[in-house]
Amino acid sequence: MTSADKPTMIEFKDVHKYYGDYHALRGINGKIRAGEFFSLLGPSGCGKTTLLRTIAGFEDISSGAVLIDGKSMANVPANVRPTNMVFQSYAIFPHMSVAENVGFGLRRDPRSKAEKAKAVEEALEMVGLKGYGARAAHALSGGQRQRVALARALILKPKVLLLDEPLSALDKKMREHMQVELIKLQRQVGITFILVTHDQEEALVMSDRIAVMFEGEIAQLADPETLYRRPNSKKVADFIGTMNFIPCEIVSEAGEHVTVDAKGLGRVDLDIGQAPPARGEAPVVGLRPETLTLLYPGQTATERATEGVIDEVIYFGDMTYYDVYLGGTDVEVRLSMRNVPGRPVLDVGTKVQVAWSPSALVLFR
Repeated sequence: MTSADKPTMIEFKDVHKYYGDYHALRGINGKIRAGEFFSLLGPSGCGKTTLLRTIAGFEDISSGAVLIDGKSMANVPANVRPTNMVFQSYAIFPHMSVAENVGFGLRRDPRSKAEKAKAVEEALEMVGLKGYGARAAHALSGGQRQRVALARALILKPKVLLLDEPLSALDKKMREHMQVELIKLQRQVGITFILVTHDQEEALVMSDRIAVMFEGEIAQLADPETLYRRPNSKKVADFIGTMNFIPCEIVSEAGEHVTVDAKGLGRVDLDIGQAPPARGEAPVVGLRPETLTLLYPGQTATERATEGVIDEVIYFGDMTYYDVYLGGTDVEVRLSMRNVPGRPVLDVGTKVQVAWSPSALVLFR
Protein backbone atom coordinates (compact mmCIF):
# COMPACT_ATOMS: atom_id res chain seq x y z
CA MET A 1 0.00 0.00 0.00
CA THR A 2 1.42 3.39 -1.00
CA SER A 3 1.16 6.41 1.24
CA ALA A 4 -1.60 7.87 -0.95
CA ASP A 5 -3.66 4.67 -0.57
CA LYS A 6 -3.72 4.78 3.23
CA PRO A 7 -7.10 5.49 4.85
CA THR A 8 -7.87 8.89 6.29
CA MET A 9 -7.29 9.31 10.04
CA ILE A 10 -8.00 13.04 10.45
CA GLU A 11 -10.25 15.18 8.28
CA PHE A 12 -10.92 18.91 8.48
CA LYS A 13 -14.09 20.20 6.86
CA ASP A 14 -14.24 23.99 6.52
CA VAL A 15 -12.97 24.53 10.07
CA HIS A 16 -13.25 28.07 11.44
CA LYS A 17 -12.18 29.32 14.84
CA TYR A 18 -12.85 32.77 16.27
CA TYR A 19 -11.54 34.35 19.45
CA GLY A 20 -13.95 37.25 19.69
CA ASP A 21 -13.33 39.22 16.49
CA TYR A 22 -10.05 37.45 15.76
CA HIS A 23 -10.36 34.85 12.99
CA ALA A 24 -7.71 32.29 14.00
CA LEU A 25 -8.63 29.45 11.59
CA ARG A 26 -10.14 30.38 8.24
CA GLY A 27 -11.84 27.54 6.43
CA ILE A 28 -9.36 24.72 6.99
CA ASN A 29 -9.87 21.72 4.73
CA GLY A 30 -7.62 18.69 4.41
CA LYS A 31 -6.95 15.07 5.28
CA ILE A 32 -4.22 13.39 7.30
CA ARG A 33 -3.62 9.72 6.55
CA ALA A 34 -3.38 6.84 8.99
CA GLY A 35 0.21 6.04 9.91
CA GLU A 36 1.49 9.30 8.47
CA PHE A 37 4.10 11.63 9.96
CA PHE A 38 2.40 14.94 9.26
CA SER A 39 3.63 18.44 10.11
CA LEU A 40 1.85 21.75 10.57
CA LEU A 41 4.45 24.35 9.64
CA GLY A 42 4.29 28.10 9.76
CA PRO A 43 5.42 31.27 11.53
CA SER A 44 4.26 32.20 15.02
CA GLY A 45 0.59 33.14 15.11
CA CYS A 46 -0.37 31.34 11.89
CA GLY A 47 -2.87 29.01 13.64
CA LYS A 48 -0.92 25.74 13.61
CA THR A 49 -1.08 25.15 17.39
CA THR A 50 -4.75 26.17 17.45
CA LEU A 51 -5.46 23.57 14.74
CA LEU A 52 -3.56 20.93 16.72
CA ARG A 53 -5.58 21.76 19.83
CA THR A 54 -8.85 21.36 17.91
CA ILE A 55 -7.79 17.78 17.13
CA ALA A 56 -6.97 17.16 20.79
CA GLY A 57 -10.25 18.68 21.94
CA PHE A 58 -8.59 21.46 23.94
CA GLU A 59 -10.20 24.05 21.65
CA ASP A 60 -13.76 24.09 20.36
CA ILE A 61 -14.24 25.11 16.74
CA SER A 62 -16.62 27.89 15.76
CA SER A 63 -17.92 26.07 12.67
CA GLY A 64 -17.08 23.18 10.39
CA ALA A 65 -16.09 19.68 11.48
CA VAL A 66 -13.09 17.71 12.71
CA LEU A 67 -13.29 13.96 12.12
CA ILE A 68 -11.00 11.33 13.63
CA ASP A 69 -11.12 7.86 12.08
CA GLY A 70 -14.34 8.80 10.32
CA LYS A 71 -16.14 10.02 13.45
CA SER A 72 -17.10 13.61 14.15
CA MET A 73 -15.47 15.03 17.27
CA ALA A 74 -18.30 17.48 17.91
CA ASN A 75 -19.01 17.47 21.67
CA VAL A 76 -16.42 14.72 22.25
CA PRO A 77 -14.27 15.77 25.25
CA ALA A 78 -10.50 15.65 25.07
CA ASN A 79 -10.13 12.80 27.58
CA VAL A 80 -12.10 10.31 25.46
CA ARG A 81 -10.63 11.18 22.05
CA PRO A 82 -8.21 8.62 20.54
CA THR A 83 -5.37 11.12 20.79
CA ASN A 84 -2.58 12.05 23.16
CA MET A 85 -0.29 15.06 23.21
CA VAL A 86 3.36 15.74 23.96
CA PHE A 87 3.64 19.36 25.03
CA GLN A 88 6.47 21.78 24.33
CA SER A 89 7.33 21.86 28.05
CA TYR A 90 7.00 18.01 28.31
CA ALA A 91 4.89 18.54 31.50
CA ILE A 92 7.00 16.03 33.46
CA PHE A 93 6.14 15.77 37.17
CA PRO A 94 9.47 16.49 38.93
CA HIS A 95 8.47 14.87 42.24
CA MET A 96 7.74 11.51 40.56
CA SER A 97 10.04 8.81 39.27
CA VAL A 98 10.35 8.09 35.58
CA ALA A 99 8.11 5.02 35.92
CA GLU A 100 5.48 6.98 37.86
CA ASN A 101 5.47 9.66 35.16
CA VAL A 102 5.10 7.15 32.34
CA GLY A 103 2.39 5.20 34.14
CA PHE A 104 0.42 8.28 35.22
CA GLY A 105 -2.22 7.78 32.53
CA LEU A 106 -2.84 4.21 33.70
CA ARG A 107 -3.90 5.15 37.22
CA ARG A 108 -7.58 4.38 36.44
CA ASP A 109 -6.82 1.46 34.16
CA PRO A 110 -8.45 -1.80 35.38
CA ARG A 111 -5.29 -3.84 34.75
CA SER A 112 -3.36 -5.31 37.66
CA LYS A 113 -0.33 -3.59 39.18
CA ALA A 114 1.99 -6.13 37.55
CA GLU A 115 0.40 -5.61 34.13
CA LYS A 116 0.75 -1.84 34.47
CA ALA A 117 4.41 -2.18 35.48
CA LYS A 118 5.03 -4.36 32.43
CA ALA A 119 3.35 -1.77 30.19
CA VAL A 120 5.57 0.95 31.68
CA GLU A 121 8.73 -1.07 31.02
CA GLU A 122 7.63 -1.77 27.45
CA ALA A 123 6.98 1.94 26.87
CA LEU A 124 10.37 2.90 28.30
CA GLU A 125 12.11 0.31 26.15
CA MET A 126 10.28 1.66 23.11
CA VAL A 127 11.85 5.11 23.64
CA GLY A 128 15.30 3.81 24.58
CA LEU A 129 15.01 4.28 28.37
CA LYS A 130 14.96 0.67 29.53
CA GLY A 131 16.08 0.47 33.16
CA TYR A 132 15.39 4.15 33.88
CA GLY A 133 12.10 3.56 35.72
CA ALA A 134 13.40 4.17 39.26
CA ARG A 135 15.33 7.31 38.33
CA ALA A 136 14.09 10.67 39.60
CA ALA A 137 12.47 12.67 36.81
CA HIS A 138 14.19 15.91 37.86
CA ALA A 139 17.60 14.28 37.32
CA LEU A 140 17.04 13.66 33.60
CA SER A 141 18.58 15.55 30.69
CA GLY A 142 16.39 17.46 28.24
CA GLY A 143 16.51 14.63 25.71
CA GLN A 144 15.60 12.06 28.36
CA ARG A 145 12.66 14.15 29.60
CA GLN A 146 11.43 14.34 26.04
CA ARG A 147 11.57 10.55 25.77
CA VAL A 148 9.67 10.17 29.05
CA ALA A 149 6.94 12.46 27.72
CA LEU A 150 6.74 10.33 24.57
CA ALA A 151 6.54 7.09 26.58
CA ARG A 152 3.79 8.55 28.78
CA ALA A 153 1.77 9.50 25.68
CA LEU A 154 2.33 6.21 23.82
CA ILE A 155 1.52 3.92 26.75
CA LEU A 156 -2.17 4.72 26.24
CA LYS A 157 -1.92 3.47 22.64
CA PRO A 158 -3.60 6.46 20.96
CA LYS A 159 -4.52 6.41 17.28
CA VAL A 160 -2.94 9.84 16.91
CA LEU A 161 0.05 11.36 18.71
CA LEU A 162 0.11 15.16 18.75
CA LEU A 163 3.49 16.87 19.13
CA ASP A 164 3.49 20.56 20.01
CA GLU A 165 7.05 21.73 19.16
CA PRO A 166 8.52 18.99 21.39
CA LEU A 167 12.14 19.60 20.33
CA SER A 168 12.32 23.37 20.69
CA ALA A 169 13.99 23.28 24.14
CA LEU A 170 16.86 21.03 23.00
CA ASP A 171 20.27 22.15 21.77
CA LYS A 172 21.05 21.77 18.06
CA LYS A 173 22.92 18.45 18.29
CA MET A 174 20.33 16.80 20.56
CA ARG A 175 17.52 18.22 18.45
CA GLU A 176 18.94 16.64 15.28
CA HIS A 177 19.43 13.34 17.11
CA MET A 178 15.87 13.34 18.43
CA GLN A 179 14.48 14.13 14.98
CA VAL A 180 15.92 10.83 13.73
CA GLU A 181 14.73 9.01 16.86
CA LEU A 182 11.19 10.31 16.40
CA ILE A 183 11.15 9.15 12.78
CA LYS A 184 12.26 5.67 13.86
CA LEU A 185 9.73 5.61 16.70
CA GLN A 186 6.88 6.62 14.42
CA ARG A 187 7.73 3.84 11.99
CA GLN A 188 7.99 1.39 14.88
CA VAL A 189 4.60 2.15 16.44
CA GLY A 190 2.88 2.83 13.11
CA ILE A 191 0.40 5.41 14.37
CA THR A 192 -0.30 8.88 13.01
CA PHE A 193 2.08 11.56 14.30
CA ILE A 194 1.14 15.22 13.89
CA LEU A 195 3.93 17.69 14.58
CA VAL A 196 3.63 21.44 15.06
CA THR A 197 6.83 23.32 14.24
CA HIS A 198 8.06 26.67 12.95
CA ASP A 199 11.37 25.07 11.89
CA GLN A 200 11.32 24.47 8.12
CA GLU A 201 14.30 22.09 8.18
CA GLU A 202 12.74 20.02 10.94
CA ALA A 203 9.51 19.64 8.98
CA LEU A 204 11.33 18.70 5.76
CA VAL A 205 13.47 16.08 7.55
CA MET A 206 10.71 14.40 9.54
CA SER A 207 7.50 14.56 7.55
CA ASP A 208 5.68 12.44 4.99
CA ARG A 209 3.59 15.52 4.19
CA ILE A 210 3.51 19.11 5.40
CA ALA A 211 0.77 21.74 5.63
CA VAL A 212 2.29 25.22 5.37
CA MET A 213 0.09 27.73 7.18
CA PHE A 214 -0.16 31.52 7.05
CA GLU A 215 -2.75 33.69 8.81
CA GLY A 216 -5.10 30.85 9.70
CA GLU A 217 -5.09 29.20 6.27
CA ILE A 218 -3.29 26.28 4.66
CA ALA A 219 -1.21 27.81 1.86
CA GLN A 220 0.05 24.47 0.51
CA LEU A 221 -0.23 20.82 1.57
CA ALA A 222 2.28 18.50 -0.07
CA ASP A 223 5.20 16.15 0.45
CA PRO A 224 8.54 17.78 1.39
CA GLU A 225 10.11 17.49 -2.07
CA THR A 226 7.12 19.10 -3.80
CA LEU A 227 7.07 21.94 -1.27
CA TYR A 228 10.76 22.56 -1.77
CA ARG A 229 11.03 22.07 -5.53
CA ARG A 230 7.60 23.26 -6.64
CA PRO A 231 6.13 25.69 -4.10
CA ASN A 232 2.77 27.04 -5.25
CA SER A 233 3.46 30.67 -4.30
CA LYS A 234 6.29 33.09 -3.68
CA LYS A 235 5.29 33.23 -0.02
CA VAL A 236 5.66 29.47 0.44
CA ALA A 237 8.91 29.47 -1.53
CA ASP A 238 10.33 32.24 0.63
CA PHE A 239 9.36 30.45 3.85
CA ILE A 240 10.72 27.02 2.91
CA GLY A 241 14.52 27.19 2.83
CA THR A 242 16.38 29.81 0.77
CA MET A 243 15.12 30.93 -2.61
CA ASN A 244 16.59 33.47 -5.03
CA PHE A 245 13.94 35.67 -6.66
CA ILE A 246 14.86 37.23 -10.00
CA PRO A 247 12.63 39.82 -11.73
CA CYS A 248 11.36 38.74 -15.13
CA GLU A 249 8.92 39.59 -17.88
CA ILE A 250 6.50 37.09 -19.36
CA VAL A 251 7.17 37.03 -23.10
CA SER A 252 4.54 34.49 -24.14
CA GLU A 253 2.30 31.80 -22.73
CA ALA A 254 0.72 29.13 -24.90
CA GLY A 255 -0.45 25.62 -24.10
CA GLU A 256 2.08 23.80 -21.91
CA HIS A 257 4.85 26.40 -22.15
CA VAL A 258 5.69 29.82 -20.74
CA THR A 259 8.57 31.96 -22.02
CA VAL A 260 10.10 34.54 -19.70
CA ASP A 261 12.92 37.04 -19.94
CA ALA A 262 14.70 36.94 -16.56
CA LYS A 263 17.06 39.73 -15.54
CA GLY A 264 20.65 38.46 -15.64
CA LEU A 265 19.62 35.10 -17.11
CA GLY A 266 17.98 36.00 -20.40
CA ARG A 267 15.11 34.33 -22.21
CA VAL A 268 14.01 30.99 -20.76
CA ASP A 269 11.33 28.48 -21.82
CA LEU A 270 9.45 26.85 -18.92
CA ASP A 271 6.97 24.00 -18.75
CA ILE A 272 3.56 24.90 -17.34
CA GLY A 273 4.37 22.73 -14.29
CA GLN A 274 7.00 25.31 -13.37
CA ALA A 275 4.38 28.07 -13.28
CA PRO A 276 1.87 27.84 -10.40
CA PRO A 277 -1.47 29.61 -10.86
CA ALA A 278 -1.13 33.39 -11.13
CA ARG A 279 -1.76 35.49 -8.01
CA GLY A 280 -1.58 38.95 -9.58
CA GLU A 281 1.95 39.68 -8.33
CA ALA A 282 4.92 41.15 -10.19
CA PRO A 283 6.49 38.18 -12.02
CA VAL A 284 9.72 36.67 -10.68
CA VAL A 285 11.50 33.37 -11.22
CA GLY A 286 12.81 31.42 -8.23
CA LEU A 287 16.03 29.42 -8.00
CA ARG A 288 17.38 27.42 -5.04
CA PRO A 289 21.08 28.05 -4.13
CA GLU A 290 22.09 24.43 -4.81
CA THR A 291 20.73 24.60 -8.36
CA LEU A 292 23.36 27.22 -9.23
CA THR A 293 26.98 26.12 -9.72
CA LEU A 294 30.27 27.94 -10.08
CA LEU A 295 32.34 26.69 -13.01
CA TYR A 296 36.01 26.22 -12.20
CA PRO A 297 38.80 26.26 -14.86
CA GLY A 298 38.32 23.41 -17.31
CA GLN A 299 34.60 22.99 -16.55
CA THR A 300 31.82 23.74 -19.02
CA ALA A 301 28.12 24.23 -18.46
CA THR A 302 25.87 21.32 -19.43
CA GLU A 303 22.93 23.69 -20.06
CA ARG A 304 23.21 27.43 -19.38
CA ALA A 305 25.89 29.72 -17.93
CA THR A 306 25.89 33.37 -16.90
CA GLU A 307 28.78 35.67 -16.02
CA GLY A 308 28.94 37.05 -12.51
CA VAL A 309 31.08 38.67 -9.81
CA ILE A 310 31.35 37.37 -6.23
CA ASP A 311 30.08 39.94 -3.74
CA GLU A 312 30.21 37.91 -0.50
CA VAL A 313 31.63 34.57 0.73
CA ILE A 314 30.13 32.67 3.69
CA TYR A 315 32.16 29.62 4.76
CA PHE A 316 30.36 26.84 6.66
CA GLY A 317 32.98 24.10 6.69
CA ASP A 318 31.26 21.52 4.51
CA MET A 319 29.68 24.21 2.32
CA THR A 320 30.53 27.67 1.08
CA TYR A 321 27.78 30.11 0.14
CA TYR A 322 28.53 32.78 -2.45
CA ASP A 323 26.51 35.93 -3.13
CA VAL A 324 27.03 36.73 -6.81
CA TYR A 325 25.94 39.64 -8.98
CA LEU A 326 24.75 38.32 -12.35
CA GLY A 327 25.84 39.57 -15.75
CA GLY A 328 26.64 43.17 -14.86
CA THR A 329 23.18 43.69 -13.32
CA ASP A 330 22.05 44.59 -9.81
CA VAL A 331 20.56 41.08 -9.45
CA GLU A 332 22.31 39.20 -6.67
CA VAL A 333 21.84 35.48 -6.13
CA ARG A 334 23.08 33.14 -3.42
CA LEU A 335 24.54 29.80 -4.48
CA SER A 336 26.05 26.93 -2.53
CA MET A 337 29.14 24.87 -3.30
CA ARG A 338 30.27 21.79 -1.41
CA ASN A 339 33.85 22.05 -0.16
CA VAL A 340 35.48 18.97 -1.64
CA PRO A 341 39.28 18.38 -1.71
CA GLY A 342 40.96 20.38 -4.44
CA ARG A 343 38.15 22.92 -4.78
CA PRO A 344 39.37 26.33 -3.55
CA VAL A 345 37.22 28.85 -1.75
CA LEU A 346 37.06 31.89 -4.02
CA ASP A 347 37.55 35.50 -2.94
CA VAL A 348 35.21 38.47 -3.05
CA GLY A 349 35.55 40.26 -6.39
CA THR A 350 36.35 37.13 -8.39
CA LYS A 351 34.74 37.00 -11.82
CA VAL A 352 32.94 33.69 -12.29
CA GLN A 353 30.73 31.67 -14.58
CA VAL A 354 27.47 30.56 -12.96
CA ALA A 355 25.89 27.43 -14.45
CA TRP A 356 22.17 26.74 -14.10
CA SER A 357 19.35 24.73 -15.61
CA PRO A 358 16.01 26.12 -16.86
CA SER A 359 14.30 23.09 -15.27
CA ALA A 360 15.22 24.42 -11.80
CA LEU A 361 13.24 27.64 -12.21
CA VAL A 362 9.77 28.29 -10.82
CA LEU A 363 7.70 31.22 -12.07
CA PHE A 364 5.67 33.24 -9.58
CA ARG A 365 3.28 35.93 -10.84
